[in-house]
Amino acid sequence: MKVPYSYLPQQFADPAPILEEIAEVIKVGDFTLGPRVEKFENLFSDFIGCKHAIGVGSGTDALFLSLKALGIGAGDEVITTANTFVATAGAIETAGARIRFVDCADNYVMDVSKLEAAITENTKCIMPVHYSGQPVDMDPLLKIAQKHNLKVVEDACCAIDAEVGGKRCGTIGDTGGFSLHPLKNLNIWGDGGVITTNNEEIRDKLRLLRNHGMVNRDEYAFYAYNSRLDTVQSIVGCHLIKDVKWITDMRIKFAESFDSAFSQLSDFIKIPPRPANERRVYHMYMLLVERRDELHSFLLEQGIDAKVHYPIPLHLQQASEGLGYKMGDFPVAEKQAKNIISFPVHQHLIDEQVQYTIDKVKEFYKA
Repeated sequence: MKVPYSYLPQQFADPAPILEEIAEVIKVGDFTLGPRVEKFENLFSDFIGCKHAIGVGSGTDALFLSLKALGIGAGDEVITTANTFVATAGAIETAGARIRFVDCADNYVMDVSKLEAAITENTKCIMPVHYSGQPVDMDPLLKIAQKHNLKVVEDACCAIDAEVGGKRCGTIGDTGGFSLHPLKNLNIWGDGGVITTNNEEIRDKLRLLRNHGMVNRDEYAFYAYNSRLDTVQSIVGCHLIKDVKWITDMRIKFAESFDSAFSQLSDFIKIPPRPANERRVYHMYMLLVERRDELHSFLLEQGIDAKVHYPIPLHLQQASEGLGYKMGDFPVAEKQAKNIISFPVHQHLIDEQVQYTIDKVKEFYKA
């Protein structure tokens, strides 16, 4: 049996409704910004439960432009977590700021208890990452941010529809950054991103930052960037946003089946904490396992497209050489990088594929 990681052929098996609307755009040549982008932004802000949503070119740009809008740049430090996708750190670096890492907790996201010790006189912002759709513990993080007068930019790129303490991820900090990459829970036909905020002044600045600083065709408030969400991609987003609840619910269903089955293999598999006040959306279903690389190879041989996210934590990457970190600085992140595996958990799986994955994992460890 095959258990694919990607679900795109199934999700877009009937693209005709989307292509019909794109054909209307082609007739009028309305390819940048315009009413369809605004429609998607309004649908997104309504879904997330924030006042404003600004469509941009990618999830990375959503983080980068958030930092620029908040005045974060050269000489400033931004604290984030050591084990996440490279885009988080890349956004900080390209904004001109310096990256400071903290270690991870048992649920693979920022260990907030270690946050305050990383703050220096140059720290201006915290960038928590709701990695894999797992929310960061935001209440204590916000208290620390307020105590030290720090901005908060949520990396919610994996976390549409996630919640913590009754609050939606991406609505808690000064801004939230979301990705619309094809493998995200809300996806489009290429790169795209959304910035969320409840601050009107930040919204206005972001609209300028994404579009060359243009007040209108002939006036420029400042020199800026080209990071607009394409009209065509907004059409795709408008068609798919209505499915996000179903997508999330299906992923939660399959994740709970995995949790139930793998809890019987506690000598080999560690399921992370699952607090009741969180809604986890499982962009990735990740577990800490013994003999990770052997298990990974075995599952691939059995037709199960398991993944490793990611084998080298950011502080040990070549890109981080100038930051002065070394092996042993973030032991939890380092252990997770060596032992985490991700199983397919997308909405187009069927129960038989989920059970097949469970059976093969059990077969591997019993052997």
